[in-house]
Amino acid sequence: MKVAVLAPVAWRTPPWHYGPWEQMASNLTEGLVSKGLEVTLFATSDSITAAKLDAVVNKGYEEDKTVDAKVVECLHISNLMEKAHQFDLIHNHFDFLPLTYSRLIKTPLITTIHGFSSEKILSVYQKYNATSHYVSISNSNRHPSLKYLASVYNGIQVGNFDFNASPENYLLFFGRIHPDKGTSEAIQIALKTKRRLIIAGIVQDQNYYNERIEPFLNDEIKFIGAARPEQRNELLGKAYALLHPISFEEPFGLSVAEAMLCGTPVIAFNKGAMPELIKDHETGFLVKDVDEAIKAVSSISSIDRLTCRNWAISNFSQEKMVADYISLYHQILAL
Repeated sequence: MKVAVLAPVAWRTPPWHYGPWEQMASNLTEGLVSKGLEVTLFATSDSITAAKLDAVVNKGYEEDKTVDAKVVECLHISNLMEKAHQFDLIHNHFDFLPLTYSRLIKTPLITTIHGFSSEKILSVYQKYNATSHYVSISNSNRHPSLKYLASVYNGIQVGNFDFNASPENYLLFFGRIHPDKGTSEAIQIALKTKRRLIIAGIVQDQNYYNERIEPFLNDEIKFIGAARPEQRNELLGKAYALLHPISFEEPFGLSVAEAMLCGTPVIAFNKGAMPELIKDHETGFLVKDVDEAIKAVSSISSIDRLTCRNWAISNFSQEKMVADYISLYHQILAL
Protein backbone atom coordinates (compact mmCIF):
# COMPACT_ATOMS: atom_id res chain seq x y z
CA MET A 1 0.00 0.00 0.00
CA LYS A 2 1.37 3.42 -0.99
CA VAL A 3 0.30 6.14 1.43
CA ALA A 4 0.94 9.88 1.35
CA VAL A 5 0.81 11.67 4.69
CA LEU A 6 0.18 15.41 4.44
CA ALA A 7 1.52 17.29 7.45
CA PRO A 8 1.01 20.98 8.22
CA VAL A 9 3.90 23.36 7.54
CA ALA A 10 3.64 25.68 10.53
CA TRP A 11 6.45 23.73 12.20
CA ARG A 12 8.91 20.97 11.39
CA THR A 13 7.65 17.36 11.47
CA PRO A 14 8.18 16.26 14.19
CA PRO A 15 8.24 19.67 15.89
CA TRP A 16 11.13 20.96 17.95
CA HIS A 17 8.73 21.74 20.81
CA TYR A 18 5.15 22.88 20.03
CA GLY A 19 3.23 21.51 17.05
CA PRO A 20 0.66 18.82 17.98
CA TRP A 21 -0.66 18.27 14.44
CA GLU A 22 2.87 17.88 13.10
CA GLN A 23 3.66 15.52 15.97
CA MET A 24 0.72 13.27 15.15
CA ALA A 25 1.57 13.29 11.44
CA SER A 26 5.07 12.17 12.44
CA ASN A 27 3.94 9.47 14.86
CA LEU A 28 1.58 8.06 12.26
CA THR A 29 4.17 8.16 9.47
CA GLU A 30 6.86 6.41 11.47
CA GLY A 31 4.36 3.84 12.70
CA LEU A 32 3.16 3.07 9.18
CA VAL A 33 6.74 2.64 7.98
CA SER A 34 7.42 0.20 10.82
CA LYS A 35 4.45 -1.87 9.61
CA GLY A 36 5.94 -2.16 6.15
CA LEU A 37 3.80 0.37 4.27
CA GLU A 38 5.37 2.49 1.55
CA VAL A 39 4.93 6.00 2.91
CA THR A 40 5.78 9.46 1.62
CA LEU A 41 5.66 12.32 4.11
CA PHE A 42 4.84 15.74 2.68
CA ALA A 43 6.25 18.22 5.18
CA THR A 44 8.96 20.87 5.53
CA SER A 45 12.38 19.99 4.10
CA ASP A 46 13.99 20.01 7.57
CA SER A 47 11.61 17.29 8.76
CA ILE A 48 12.95 13.98 10.10
CA THR A 49 11.41 10.71 8.94
CA ALA A 50 12.14 7.10 8.01
CA ALA A 51 9.66 7.51 5.15
CA LYS A 52 10.38 9.21 1.86
CA LEU A 53 10.27 12.99 2.39
CA ASP A 54 8.78 15.24 -0.27
CA ALA A 55 9.11 18.96 0.46
CA VAL A 56 8.83 22.29 -1.32
CA VAL A 57 8.83 24.39 1.87
CA ASN A 58 12.19 24.83 3.61
CA LYS A 59 11.08 25.68 7.14
CA GLY A 60 7.80 26.08 8.99
CA TYR A 61 6.25 29.52 8.61
CA GLU A 62 6.12 29.89 12.40
CA GLU A 63 9.92 29.48 12.43
CA ASP A 64 10.63 31.54 9.30
CA LYS A 65 8.64 34.76 9.49
CA THR A 66 9.97 35.96 6.12
CA VAL A 67 7.55 33.70 4.24
CA ASP A 68 3.83 34.15 3.64
CA ALA A 69 1.92 31.33 5.33
CA LYS A 70 -0.84 31.14 2.70
CA VAL A 71 1.67 31.03 -0.15
CA VAL A 72 3.72 28.17 1.30
CA GLU A 73 0.54 26.30 2.24
CA CYS A 74 -0.68 26.49 -1.38
CA LEU A 75 2.69 25.36 -2.74
CA HIS A 76 2.83 22.52 -0.21
CA ILE A 77 -0.66 21.16 -0.79
CA SER A 78 -0.54 21.46 -4.58
CA ASN A 79 2.79 19.60 -4.60
CA LEU A 80 1.04 16.53 -3.19
CA MET A 81 -2.17 16.85 -5.15
CA GLU A 82 -0.32 16.99 -8.47
CA LYS A 83 1.27 13.64 -7.50
CA ALA A 84 -1.92 12.10 -6.11
CA HIS A 85 -2.02 9.41 -8.80
CA GLN A 86 1.18 7.91 -7.36
CA PHE A 87 -0.58 6.84 -4.16
CA ASP A 88 -3.29 4.42 -3.11
CA LEU A 89 -4.48 6.75 -0.38
CA ILE A 90 -3.77 10.24 0.99
CA HIS A 91 -3.98 10.93 4.72
CA ASN A 92 -4.63 14.61 5.35
CA HIS A 93 -3.55 16.19 8.64
CA PHE A 94 -3.76 19.68 7.18
CA ASP A 95 -7.32 20.70 8.08
CA PHE A 96 -9.90 21.76 5.47
CA LEU A 97 -7.94 23.28 2.57
CA PRO A 98 -6.84 19.97 0.92
CA LEU A 99 -10.50 18.95 0.70
CA THR A 100 -10.95 21.45 -2.12
CA TYR A 101 -8.80 19.16 -4.32
CA SER A 102 -10.61 15.95 -3.36
CA ARG A 103 -13.06 15.88 -6.26
CA LEU A 104 -10.31 16.68 -8.75
CA ILE A 105 -8.26 13.57 -7.96
CA LYS A 106 -9.08 9.85 -8.02
CA THR A 107 -7.03 8.92 -4.95
CA PRO A 108 -9.14 8.50 -1.78
CA LEU A 109 -8.56 11.16 0.88
CA ILE A 110 -8.91 10.49 4.60
CA THR A 111 -8.88 13.57 6.82
CA THR A 112 -8.11 13.62 10.52
CA ILE A 113 -10.00 16.58 11.97
CA HIS A 114 -7.78 17.83 14.78
CA GLY A 115 -10.29 20.46 15.83
CA PHE A 116 -12.34 23.36 14.53
CA SER A 117 -10.58 26.71 14.68
CA SER A 118 -13.85 28.44 13.83
CA GLU A 119 -17.45 27.64 12.94
CA LYS A 120 -16.72 29.38 9.63
CA ILE A 121 -14.62 26.47 8.34
CA LEU A 122 -17.50 24.03 8.74
CA SER A 123 -18.96 24.97 5.36
CA VAL A 124 -15.92 23.42 3.65
CA TYR A 125 -16.23 20.18 5.62
CA GLN A 126 -19.95 20.13 4.90
CA LYS A 127 -19.43 20.60 1.17
CA TYR A 128 -17.27 17.45 0.97
CA ASN A 129 -19.22 15.45 3.54
CA ALA A 130 -20.55 12.90 1.05
CA THR A 131 -17.28 12.29 -0.79
CA SER A 132 -14.67 12.42 2.00
CA HIS A 133 -13.67 10.23 4.92
CA TYR A 134 -13.52 12.12 8.24
CA VAL A 135 -11.91 10.91 11.44
CA SER A 136 -12.30 12.66 14.79
CA ILE A 137 -9.61 12.53 17.48
CA SER A 138 -12.22 12.12 20.23
CA ASN A 139 -15.91 11.39 20.42
CA SER A 140 -16.50 14.76 22.05
CA ASN A 141 -15.02 16.65 19.10
CA ARG A 142 -17.63 15.74 16.52
CA HIS A 143 -19.91 18.18 14.75
CA PRO A 144 -23.49 16.92 14.26
CA SER A 145 -23.57 18.10 10.63
CA LEU A 146 -20.66 15.86 9.60
CA LYS A 147 -20.36 12.14 8.89
CA TYR A 148 -17.43 10.36 10.51
CA LEU A 149 -15.76 7.13 9.56
CA ALA A 150 -14.43 6.64 13.10
CA SER A 151 -12.79 8.22 16.12
CA VAL A 152 -9.08 7.48 16.52
CA TYR A 153 -7.28 8.81 19.58
CA ASN A 154 -3.91 10.47 19.11
CA GLY A 155 -1.11 7.96 19.56
CA ILE A 156 2.09 8.69 21.47
CA GLN A 157 5.47 6.99 21.19
CA VAL A 158 5.51 5.18 24.53
CA GLY A 159 9.29 4.73 24.51
CA ASN A 160 9.78 8.49 24.66
CA PHE A 161 8.15 8.72 28.09
CA ASP A 162 9.66 7.04 31.15
CA PHE A 163 7.57 5.83 34.06
CA ASN A 164 8.42 7.55 37.34
CA ALA A 165 7.07 5.99 40.53
CA SER A 166 8.71 8.59 42.80
CA PRO A 167 7.76 12.12 41.72
CA GLU A 168 8.89 15.42 43.15
CA ASN A 169 6.49 17.83 44.84
CA TYR A 170 5.91 20.39 42.10
CA LEU A 171 2.77 20.89 40.06
CA LEU A 172 3.15 21.32 36.32
CA PHE A 173 1.34 23.39 33.70
CA PHE A 174 2.31 22.24 30.21
CA GLY A 175 0.72 23.97 27.25
CA ARG A 176 0.15 27.18 25.34
CA ILE A 177 0.17 30.34 27.44
CA HIS A 178 -3.34 31.39 26.50
CA PRO A 179 -6.62 31.96 28.38
CA ASP A 180 -8.11 28.83 26.77
CA LYS A 181 -5.51 26.64 28.46
CA GLY A 182 -5.94 28.14 31.94
CA THR A 183 -2.40 29.16 32.86
CA SER A 184 -3.70 31.79 35.27
CA GLU A 185 -5.99 29.26 36.96
CA ALA A 186 -3.03 26.90 37.36
CA ILE A 187 -1.18 29.67 39.19
CA GLN A 188 -4.12 30.21 41.53
CA ILE A 189 -4.29 26.49 42.29
CA ALA A 190 -0.59 26.42 43.09
CA LEU A 191 -0.77 29.50 45.30
CA LYS A 192 -3.71 28.19 47.30
CA THR A 193 -2.19 24.73 47.77
CA LYS A 194 1.20 26.27 48.60
CA ARG A 195 3.01 24.14 46.05
CA ARG A 196 5.68 24.93 43.53
CA LEU A 197 4.50 25.33 39.95
CA ILE A 198 6.51 24.96 36.76
CA ILE A 199 4.95 26.50 33.65
CA ALA A 200 6.18 25.22 30.27
CA GLY A 201 4.93 26.26 26.84
CA ILE A 202 4.97 28.86 24.11
CA VAL A 203 3.46 32.29 24.76
CA GLN A 204 0.51 32.52 22.38
CA ASP A 205 -1.13 35.56 23.98
CA GLN A 206 1.47 38.12 25.01
CA ASN A 207 -0.97 40.47 26.78
CA TYR A 208 -2.33 37.57 28.82
CA TYR A 209 1.21 36.61 29.78
CA ASN A 210 2.14 40.18 30.70
CA GLU A 211 -0.98 40.80 32.79
CA ARG A 212 -1.95 37.43 34.27
CA ILE A 213 1.22 35.37 34.39
CA GLU A 214 4.40 37.42 34.66
CA PRO A 215 3.39 39.35 37.83
CA PHE A 216 3.15 36.05 39.75
CA LEU A 217 6.50 34.59 38.70
CA ASN A 218 9.03 34.01 41.48
CA ASP A 219 11.17 31.22 42.93
CA GLU A 220 8.06 29.11 43.56
CA ILE A 221 6.23 29.80 40.29
CA LYS A 222 8.59 29.50 37.35
CA PHE A 223 8.05 29.94 33.63
CA ILE A 224 10.64 27.99 31.62
CA GLY A 225 9.37 28.54 28.05
CA ALA A 226 8.89 25.81 25.48
CA ALA A 227 10.23 22.37 26.41
CA ARG A 228 11.97 20.07 23.93
CA PRO A 229 11.15 16.34 23.89
CA GLU A 230 13.81 15.18 26.37
CA GLN A 231 12.91 17.99 28.78
CA ARG A 232 9.21 17.21 28.30
CA ASN A 233 9.74 13.63 29.46
CA GLU A 234 11.61 14.76 32.58
CA LEU A 235 9.18 17.53 33.49
CA LEU A 236 6.09 15.35 33.10
CA GLY A 237 7.59 12.35 34.85
CA LYS A 238 8.83 14.19 37.94
CA ALA A 239 5.65 16.23 38.45
CA TYR A 240 3.38 15.48 41.39
CA ALA A 241 0.42 16.26 39.13
CA LEU A 242 -0.33 17.98 35.84
CA LEU A 243 -2.77 20.89 36.04
CA HIS A 244 -5.00 21.24 32.98
CA PRO A 245 -7.65 23.88 33.86
CA ILE A 246 -8.92 24.49 30.33
CA SER A 247 -11.75 26.88 29.52
CA PHE A 248 -12.64 25.50 26.08
CA GLU A 249 -13.91 22.25 24.60
CA GLU A 250 -10.48 20.80 23.90
CA PRO A 251 -10.57 18.09 21.19
CA PHE A 252 -7.82 15.98 22.80
CA GLY A 253 -4.91 17.19 24.97
CA LEU A 254 -1.55 15.57 24.23
CA SER A 255 0.09 16.66 27.47
CA VAL A 256 -2.67 14.92 29.43
CA ALA A 257 -1.97 11.56 27.78
CA GLU A 258 1.79 12.10 27.96
CA ALA A 259 1.66 12.89 31.67
CA MET A 260 -0.25 9.70 32.39
CA LEU A 261 2.27 7.73 30.30
CA CYS A 262 4.88 8.92 32.82
CA GLY A 263 2.60 7.85 35.67
CA THR A 264 1.63 11.43 36.53
CA PRO A 265 -2.03 12.03 37.46
CA VAL A 266 -3.91 14.91 35.84
CA ILE A 267 -6.29 17.42 37.39
CA ALA A 268 -8.38 18.85 34.56
CA PHE A 269 -11.46 20.98 34.17
CA ASN A 270 -14.21 18.69 32.93
CA LYS A 271 -14.50 19.98 29.37
CA GLY A 272 -14.07 18.65 25.83
CA ALA A 273 -12.32 15.30 25.60
CA MET A 274 -11.15 15.23 29.22
CA PRO A 275 -13.69 12.57 30.31
CA GLU A 276 -12.36 10.34 27.50
CA LEU A 277 -8.72 10.86 28.46
CA ILE A 278 -8.95 10.72 32.25
CA LYS A 279 -10.52 7.99 34.39
CA ASP A 280 -11.90 10.14 37.19
CA HIS A 281 -10.44 9.21 40.60
CA GLU A 282 -8.27 6.52 38.92
CA THR A 283 -5.83 8.40 36.68
CA GLY A 284 -6.63 11.88 37.92
CA PHE A 285 -9.57 14.13 38.72
CA LEU A 286 -12.19 15.86 36.60
CA VAL A 287 -13.18 19.10 38.33
CA LYS A 288 -15.41 22.05 37.53
CA ASP A 289 -13.40 24.96 38.94
CA VAL A 290 -10.34 26.15 40.85
CA ASP A 291 -11.85 25.28 44.24
CA GLU A 292 -12.47 21.68 43.23
CA ALA A 293 -8.98 21.49 41.76
CA ILE A 294 -7.51 22.62 45.08
CA LYS A 295 -9.31 19.77 46.85
CA ALA A 296 -8.12 17.34 44.19
CA VAL A 297 -4.47 18.23 44.82
CA SER A 298 -4.84 16.95 48.38
CA SER A 299 -6.17 13.65 47.01
CA ILE A 300 -3.46 12.98 44.44
CA SER A 301 -1.70 10.52 46.75
CA SER A 302 -4.68 8.17 46.31
CA ILE A 303 -3.91 7.76 42.60
CA ASP A 304 -1.73 4.81 41.61
CA ARG A 305 0.85 6.01 39.12
CA LEU A 306 1.22 2.62 37.43
CA THR A 307 -2.52 2.63 36.74
CA CYS A 308 -2.04 5.97 34.97
CA ARG A 309 0.66 4.53 32.71
CA ASN A 310 -1.21 1.34 31.89
CA TRP A 311 -4.34 3.30 31.00
CA ALA A 312 -2.39 5.60 28.68
CA ILE A 313 -0.58 2.71 26.97
CA SER A 314 -3.87 0.89 26.38
CA ASN A 315 -5.64 3.87 24.85
CA PHE A 316 -3.16 6.45 23.57
CA SER A 317 -0.16 4.57 22.16
CA GLN A 318 1.31 5.02 18.70
CA GLU A 319 0.79 1.30 18.06
CA LYS A 320 -2.94 1.48 18.73
CA MET A 321 -3.38 4.60 16.59
CA VAL A 322 -1.47 3.07 13.67
CA ALA A 323 -3.44 -0.19 13.85
CA ASP A 324 -6.72 1.74 13.92
CA TYR A 325 -5.76 3.81 10.88
CA ILE A 326 -4.51 0.84 8.86
CA SER A 327 -7.87 -0.82 9.49
CA LEU A 328 -9.60 2.30 8.16
CA TYR A 329 -7.33 2.40 5.10
CA HIS A 330 -8.37 -1.15 4.16
CA GLN A 331 -12.00 -0.22 4.76
CA ILE A 332 -11.73 2.78 2.42
CA LEU A 333 -9.87 0.91 -0.32
CA ALA A 334 -12.44 -1.87 -0.25
CA LEU A 335 -15.25 0.56 -1.14
